[in-house]
Amino acid sequence: MASGLVSRGLIAALGAIGLVLAMAPSGRAQAPAQPPVILTLTGEEAPDTVRRMVEALSREGRQVEIRISGTAPAKAGTAASKPEPKAIAAAETAETTIDALVDHIVEGIDYGTASVPRIGELGQDWERAWLANRNGTTGPSASARIGLIILLALAVAGAFRLASASWFRRRMQPASETFTARLVASSWGLLQDGATILLALMLARLCRNLWLPEADLASIALTTLANGAAIGAVYAAVGRFLLAPGADQRRLMPMPRAERHFRLLMVYAVVTPVIIVVLLLAGRVGSGPHPLAGLLLLSGLVALLFKLWWFHDMRRDLAALILGGSDSPGPWRRLIALAAPWFYMATAVVLWAVGRAAAMMSDGGRWAEAAAITQTAIVIIPIIAVGIGSFVDCRAARRAVTTGATPLSKAAGAAFRAAAVGVLWAAGFYVVARLWAGLLVGMSTAQFGTVSRQAAGVAVFAFAGWVALVFLRVFFDACAPKRRASGPMEEEEEGHADSVPSRLATVLPVLRGVVLGAVLGLTILIVLSRLGVDIGPLLAGFGILGLALSFGSQALVRDIVSGVFFMLEDAFRVGEYVDTGRLKGTVEKISLRSMQLRHQSGQIHTIPFGQIQQLTNASRDWATIKFNVRLDHSADIEQARKTIKKVGLALLEDPEFGPHFIAQLKMQGVADITDSAVVIRLKFTAKPAQASTLQREALKRVYRALNEAKVPFASNAVTVRGGEGSSTSGAAAIAAVPPPSPLAPAAG
Repeated sequence: MASGLVSRGLIAALGAIGLVLAMAPSGRAQAPAQPPVILTLTGEEAPDTVRRMVEALSREGRQVEIRISGTAPAKAGTAASKPEPKAIAAAETAETTIDALVDHIVEGIDYGTASVPRIGELGQDWERAWLANRNGTTGPSASARIGLIILLALAVAGAFRLASASWFRRRMQPASETFTARLVASSWGLLQDGATILLALMLARLCRNLWLPEADLASIALTTLANGAAIGAVYAAVGRFLLAPGADQRRLMPMPRAERHFRLLMVYAVVTPVIIVVLLLAGRVGSGPHPLAGLLLLSGLVALLFKLWWFHDMRRDLAALILGGSDSPGPWRRLIALAAPWFYMATAVVLWAVGRAAAMMSDGGRWAEAAAITQTAIVIIPIIAVGIGSFVDCRAARRAVTTGATPLSKAAGAAFRAAAVGVLWAAGFYVVARLWAGLLVGMSTAQFGTVSRQAAGVAVFAFAGWVALVFLRVFFDACAPKRRASGPMEEEEEGHADSVPSRLATVLPVLRGVVLGAVLGLTILIVLSRLGVDIGPLLAGFGILGLALSFGSQALVRDIVSGVFFMLEDAFRVGEYVDTGRLKGTVEKISLRSMQLRHQSGQIHTIPFGQIQQLTNASRDWATIKFNVRLDHSADIEQARKTIKKVGLALLEDPEFGPHFIAQLKMQGVADITDSAVVIRLKFTAKPAQASTLQREALKRVYRALNEAKVPFASNAVTVRGGEGSSTSGAAAIAAVPPPSPLAPAAG
């Protein structure tokens, strides 16, 4: 069960691999320009006045952005217009921004392509800037000091890992196969990696302050190299945490070909920091924006192609991981499994394009920041959400093993899981929406706060309704009786007492649909009301529709009302054997309008409640079974009674049959005397579900016991003796009545 939770719990196929691929920063192709001058107008100024103001503000070459009554920025020189409705203005602003974004993407790609031939200038710029270093003018050179610091940091970090290897190794062995045990073991490994990275960074920073005290290019280069190495080490640590190469027993993400993906991750963890360091240092020493723009275009394109190839290569593994999170994946899960790799490939392309456009924007830093946060969020949020769900499921499974799981505890756990995961998704969506609302729609913080408060009112009610539905669905499913097998069964298996649920469990499947439908409908109405929709006409229309249905479907109303009273009177339950007068069988399913009976021959009878005039339940409380045995006229009745009593006592003491008896088997007396036999009647009282089985066992033992006691059975054979007019009975034989149905016991 716990291992199933692990596979269910970590659909983190988006995992460390997606995280690593998403975190490559987007650079800018040119040095930051001066911030634009924002000119806010009311929309009623004359065009000449606006033109003179723009000319005055743009004399120093600064860009002027015009805002009309707090709306998104407009290009300088555009005619002012009267404020439009907010929805129309926002739509037009978004459309204008997207058009401008597309233009900037094209410009950024063209600018970077034209700048590629000038990448060679960076070598000369680096040599010129390196000669200006103030560190290393006396004693060891700056290059030697940097190399010595790096070697010292690596040596200390390696020594720490060797010294702590055995201590961490013992704690990195999971105590069991549960998700929690694997998480704890992997967390110790992550702690070791994090401590190693932190120790190396601290030592590099300390040595830099001692041996490279001047804030020149050498000091900056060392800091950049250390940070880049730390980024690559973090990638590797996250990959070890989730994929656990060489340690399948603590792997949190059971992805197919995990070892291969970890090796690819290590390649990315080496290449990406190198690209980042080169770009940062090139931006520091470059004499102009062109060489950096060309280098940025080439490095970004290489990283993008590697991401696309990797996502395409892992598409089947990712789909298998997502589908493996459920024993019976539904259509939505299959769709997500199919679309996830292509979604991440498309996202990588779009965000790469946004990074190219940011290079040509005056506020490109905001766009680059939004792109980086977005691509991180769409990977981090699924990982954390699935991790929370897995942890909650594992804790619930452990609690069920130790203290037992009740329907209420199962429902509460599922509701808590849904609430925690939902809050995480809502927070992530809020952050991403806040970023792009200001960029695409030009929405200020105050405006976004107003809109978000309105949306929060709708989201809270929708979220509460969703959590309530999860709670009720799990609760009803846990309480509902398990559906019995529809195939043929042996008679000994039919009507087992344990298969008859309680009265509440029988009613719950009927209430499930009604309650879930009511909660869903109420949630939809409240959400529509919060959105500003007038729900009064909807309520009136539903009332009229219900009245029309009640008049037009009187039989349906009669069936439902009759079913309600049958449920209130506890007339039958799922698993009980009933007779409606025309049809009989075991109750297999109960709905709001009808019930289904399974006949002994296998047929399913569906009977509307309104058509049931009377109903006999043969499975409630107890059943008295009476059957006859025919003895010969010469049989000793008293000897037969004592023998049958001994059989009854033996049945009571039998560990298999005894617990099902309520009153023991005994001979009731002589029921009839015919020409060929003395008919004696036997009876016992037992649990209804086992009556037929006990009757067959009693007949078998009575037959054997009477034979051993020399009590002759009656026979239909007739002996004719000529002239004497007398006859004697032949060999004794049993003529036991075939086992009657519990619904048709022997008369008397």
